Amino acid sequence: MRKMAAVLERSFIEICGFERETLHRVREVTVNLGVSALPGGVKFADSAGAFHYEDSGKLLSVTSNRFIHWSTSGDTVQLVEQSLDTNLLNNAVKLKFTHCTVLLGGVTIQETLNNVIILVSTNQSVHRLLLPHPSRMYRSELVTELHMQSIFTDVGKLSLQDPSHSAIIPSSVGQTGSPSTSTAWLSQSGEAHYALGSPAGGIMVVTLAPHDTQGGVSVLELKRSSMMQRLSGWMPTAIRGEQSPADLVLSLAVRELEEDSFIFALCQDHKLRMWSFREQACLLEADMLDYMPACKGVKRLAGQGHRLRLAFSSTTGLCLSVYLAVPQRGQFTVLQLVATDNNRYSLDHISSLFTTQETLVDFTLTSTDIWGVWVDDSNTTVVKYINFEHNTAGQWNQVFVQPPPEEEVHIGVDQDPRETYLDVLFSPLRFTASAIVKALQIYRRGSERISDLSWETLKKEVTVAVESELQSSVTEFEFSQEEYRQLQVEFWSKFYACCLQYQEAVSMPLGLTVSQHTNMVCLLKKGFVSFLLPCFAVDHLYLSYDEYLFSEEETPITEDPEVGRDVLQLVQCLRLVSDAVSGEMAYEMEKALEHLQSPERAAELVLENMLSNDSDNVIEDIQNKLQDVRNPMAAMMVLLREMDLETDSEVGGEGPVAPGATLNVRISLSQLYGSSSAVSVVCQAVCNLAMTRALFCRDLLILQKLYLRFGDNVFLGGGAQLLQLQQDLIPRSSHLLSSYHLLKHISQSLASSVPIDILDANLQHLTVLELSDTPTLSSSRSVVLSPQTVVELFYQTAARKIIISQLFCQRQTNSLLLWTHMVSNVVHLLAQLLWPSNPGFQFPECLMANCQYTQLQEYVRLIGPWCQVNIGSCRFMLGQCYLANGEGQKALQCFQEAATEVEKEEFLMRLTGSEEEEAASTPRLQYYNKVLRLLEDVGLSELVIQLASLAITEAVSDINSQAALWTRIFKHHLDLGHNSEAYEALTQNPDSSMQLDCLRQLVVVLCERSQLQDLVQFSYVNLHDEVVSIIESRARGLDLLAHNYYELLYAFHINRHNYRKAGTVMFEFGMRLGREVRTRLGLQKQVNCYLAALNCLRLIRPEYAWIVQPASGAVYERPGASPKRNSDGEFSSEPVKRQVDILELKDLEKEYILSRSRLTLAQHHPPSAAIAGSASAVEMVTLLVQTGLFDSALSVCQTFKLNLTSVFEGLTFKCIKLQFGGEETQNEAWSWLAANQLSTVVNTKESSATDEAWRLLASYLDRYPSANGQYHRCVINKLLSHAVPLPDWLVKSYKAVDAASLLRLFLNFDLLDAAAELVLEYVDALLGRGHQYFGIERPLSATSSSVWLPYTSIDQLLQTLNETQTNSSMYNKVRDKLDNYHKLVEQTTKRRLVTQ
Repeated sequence: MRKMAAVLERSFIEICGFERETLHRVREVTVNLGVSALPGGVKFADSAGAFHYEDSGKLLSVTSNRFIHWSTSGDTVQLVEQSLDTNLLNNAVKLKFTHCTVLLGGVTIQETLNNVIILVSTNQSVHRLLLPHPSRMYRSELVTELHMQSIFTDVGKLSLQDPSHSAIIPSSVGQTGSPSTSTAWLSQSGEAHYALGSPAGGIMVVTLAPHDTQGGVSVLELKRSSMMQRLSGWMPTAIRGEQSPADLVLSLAVRELEEDSFIFALCQDHKLRMWSFREQACLLEADMLDYMPACKGVKRLAGQGHRLRLAFSSTTGLCLSVYLAVPQRGQFTVLQLVATDNNRYSLDHISSLFTTQETLVDFTLTSTDIWGVWVDDSNTTVVKYINFEHNTAGQWNQVFVQPPPEEEVHIGVDQDPRETYLDVLFSPLRFTASAIVKALQIYRRGSERISDLSWETLKKEVTVAVESELQSSVTEFEFSQEEYRQLQVEFWSKFYACCLQYQEAVSMPLGLTVSQHTNMVCLLKKGFVSFLLPCFAVDHLYLSYDEYLFSEEETPITEDPEVGRDVLQLVQCLRLVSDAVSGEMAYEMEKALEHLQSPERAAELVLENMLSNDSDNVIEDIQNKLQDVRNPMAAMMVLLREMDLETDSEVGGEGPVAPGATLNVRISLSQLYGSSSAVSVVCQAVCNLAMTRALFCRDLLILQKLYLRFGDNVFLGGGAQLLQLQQDLIPRSSHLLSSYHLLKHISQSLASSVPIDILDANLQHLTVLELSDTPTLSSSRSVVLSPQTVVELFYQTAARKIIISQLFCQRQTNSLLLWTHMVSNVVHLLAQLLWPSNPGFQFPECLMANCQYTQLQEYVRLIGPWCQVNIGSCRFMLGQCYLANGEGQKALQCFQEAATEVEKEEFLMRLTGSEEEEAASTPRLQYYNKVLRLLEDVGLSELVIQLASLAITEAVSDINSQAALWTRIFKHHLDLGHNSEAYEALTQNPDSSMQLDCLRQLVVVLCERSQLQDLVQFSYVNLHDEVVSIIESRARGLDLLAHNYYELLYAFHINRHNYRKAGTVMFEFGMRLGREVRTRLGLQKQVNCYLAALNCLRLIRPEYAWIVQPASGAVYERPGASPKRNSDGEFSSEPVKRQVDILELKDLEKEYILSRSRLTLAQHHPPSAAIAGSASAVEMVTLLVQTGLFDSALSVCQTFKLNLTSVFEGLTFKCIKLQFGGEETQNEAWSWLAANQLSTVVNTKESSATDEAWRLLASYLDRYPSANGQYHRCVINKLLSHAVPLPDWLVKSYKAVDAASLLRLFLNFDLLDAAAELVLEYVDALLGRGHQYFGIERPLSATSSSVWLPYTSIDQLLQTLNETQTNSSMYNKVRDKLDNYHKLVEQTTKRRLVTQ
């Protein structure tokens, strides 16, 4: 492993962390010191540099993985602070120095304990920016936010024009021109020193006093002494000419050592001079040409491009590297500064390194390496590095820079040009947003500035611009499809060329930086920063340039030198294959993988094509090379093993980050590599790895097919090896190709933005599945790149935590964060987490948790045919996608397919294992329960029924599960309105208590829906009593008018011909209505109930026509109800059984009559409804009489055998009132008169209400005869008591019934005349005159039966008449009449005795 790690350093690969915001928010600050522009201003090339915080390699520091980079251009310096751990806010600022030009090397950044100090030198001024140190900005030790303020946040508040911040460089007398180069440093006392290369030669040092003191600006010139001048006096005058002195400084560097500052100056005369600032003396001068072999002629050249760099380390001390820019043979010389006695110094030569690259852009010296960046003749960036002490024959190590986007886009026949170009332009890897924005502005001819657009909006804008340009160029109205396609290609390629141009401009390298703390190497470009990552061994082999590949003798992939040699040979063959695959064929191969065709078949087609188009004899070259490979099988095995990311162990796991670590450590780890830059770099590195290896596998597969074709010609081993190749190696290569194609696809596939309501719905589903606490859920705190790829989404939300916990479970947290080591591990572990053949299932889980359904469907589609891991989990995920898209039936299919894998796959086991309630008997049943809950949550009842029915077949031996499933089926059938199916499910339920619950629900729901027909008609085998009991308890427990449970129960019994029960139900209903519903409606219902009850009993044979009277206000025992307790908490004793009352038909009829009379009363006098409900028969008669409902009152009296006196008295009173009432009383009377049935006598004259009332009274007296004329008597009594004259008809009718009583009444009321008249008439009647009027059948005669007179009353009459003087004549009349009568009686008696 150590050897591999050592060799890994041999090559690096560039990964561009493209920004994807269309506009960087850079604040501009202008510094104007009032200087005017110098005449003939010097133009300096754009440059860039970076500063890395001292603690950037420490995990627990606030500045971990944090650095500042800058670029200069003319009068501006742009500074950006960047971190790989947190996103910095307000992190970019652009300083503009009016009328000044920033010098080469004109930006220096240093940090003190409290501040970060930026020193800037321009050709006319020097500036110092004092910013707070990050560790001082956050007083608290714990920084938990994902966003932090940058040190540039408050830069706008600084007064940069103040003397403490800026100073104008004083111009020397007679000096022309401006400084050419500079460097700056901060002394230990806080002064800012700026060393400027003076145009007249020598160095000018401008010093600003410490920022917290009042001191001004001081200037010091460092010039060579006359002795030095004499020594160098022999120099050619051409160099020493007036325009550019020999000691014109080309490059400056400074280093503080032992309380002195040494300034190193590399001058135009190829000499290096070292000045002591304290002593203002030149301590050392060395000619660099002494270190250059064959330097003739070089001396005459002015060394314009010479550069100088310093590096200090505790082991090697101070090293210098000088680059001598000589055409065709540039040279780096590395020297070490050695101190000798008496403050003298010398330089030791360490090494000289040569390079043939033309234009050096920048180089950096570290304690071990030189890193350089060049631009070659074709404007391509070249980056290389070398260890200046230990290297093989001066060979530089490669850095594989990102190639520019391909110049032409290949469009397949079946592809739409617009779609293809948009995919390429907006893929996350090729173009920066700024390049596209600039191209768009030019394409639109700069008509308007493009504001801050989102990625999606920019895409639309580009489409509109290109399409409208196309439309405006068209003159004809009709095209063939082919012509239109050609036009599209033409216009899109024009826009694409524009983007290429700007992408090239922003990709121009300006500098290189290597952090001495973390070894992180960054390439600083005009428009962005790219990071250099160590290249994995396989990728290194495949990407290496030919001259390197041919010179390599061993490979880190294998220990065995023989196999290693074979591997190198094989890779050379692969490179030949790669060159021979045409763009067309590469596209076909890609398409085959996309469409899930066999990679092996596709490779054969490519090979066929290569063989048929082999004009350059490539196949022959490959064949010749293959013959040098001794053991191709072993070499291929090694390569395949190296590329396979499959691991046995579960990568990561859900454990906490660094268990047992302090809070500080845990928080720092929770942020490590979490910023958007780090996310972008890590995920693009994975994408790069996938793209490289997909090509590698493609070429290996083609080569293997070629081996099969050559057969024994190149195989020394013959048949056995061919068989191994065919059966083992080719399938493995094919599998790897598919896997890397998948990784490539997902790392370029963009995540969709999801509306909040869908996220909420999804969270609800995950909660149902009990997955909502998984780490894959995107927290609201996470930083969102816009747009981000699904791999970036995964890395941010889940993978980073898993990877970091894996990295730090064994590591010491105080060890340095070495970029090269850390980033390789992070990339490798992320690739393993994404690898489809590994058991972990976090990536699809993350896609599901974040609602990336389209991407998840595509993922499952791509791995379908060849991946044999997590098959069930993938089907489950696909089901989730279908569910989210509303395709329930497909979802159900997927969920069913997943069920077979429940006990085999970790994700499904976790899904089923989190069941909290009493676990089902088998994992598969637990799984079904989860899915059923999910389907219920979405509201897909049909699917719940289907799946539950399937699950029942699984639960053969588990009664509890069966009962639960049948209950579910019942519930959903009921919800869907499938009443018969719901009833069927209920009858199948093996658990009686659940069955009863379902039954109760069925009754309630069908009642609420008014589907009573269904409810009544079900057969209820073995459940009959339960149904009755449920309906009864509902009927007795609920409001009578709001629910119709009594009617339902009645219908239920009638349907089963159980008439007596039906009658009982209706009678109970009627009773309760009387008690509880005191309204007219209630009374109406009561009448109907009693009628129904009567009907029921009349349908039964008479001997069975009886019911048990329901107990009034009884507490009905419900089956299954808990026993009741009394106030002491004791169980109440059994209630005393009351006597049972039996009601027969006649009793019911009585109740009916009473009820009907109540209703009649309520109809005629609504207010009385409230009291009539509970009134007894006697009370009812009174109420009816008061209201004038005499028919009803009589009916009640007859039914209940009551005396009718009250009725007659009531009616008599009403007649009296009418007799003496006014017109109003007459009018009111008609309403109650109409309610009673009058005898229909045709009356020709109009009759008044009074007449009608008397008629009614007369008709009642006729209709209801009584013994002894009782009712007549009470009527007459009533009339006489109110002093109302008796109507003739009344007297006449009563005379015929009971003349004696009438006489007594007359006497009672002192009506002596009437009494006397009556006696006279009565005696006459007895004697035979008008006897029929007194009801005397036969008057007095010898043959008739005896007759009598009421003597007592007559005596009273005579007595009274005798006592009053006024009535003497009447007294005499009566007296005479009686005497006459007595004589006749006497005669008659004698005759009778004779006859006897």
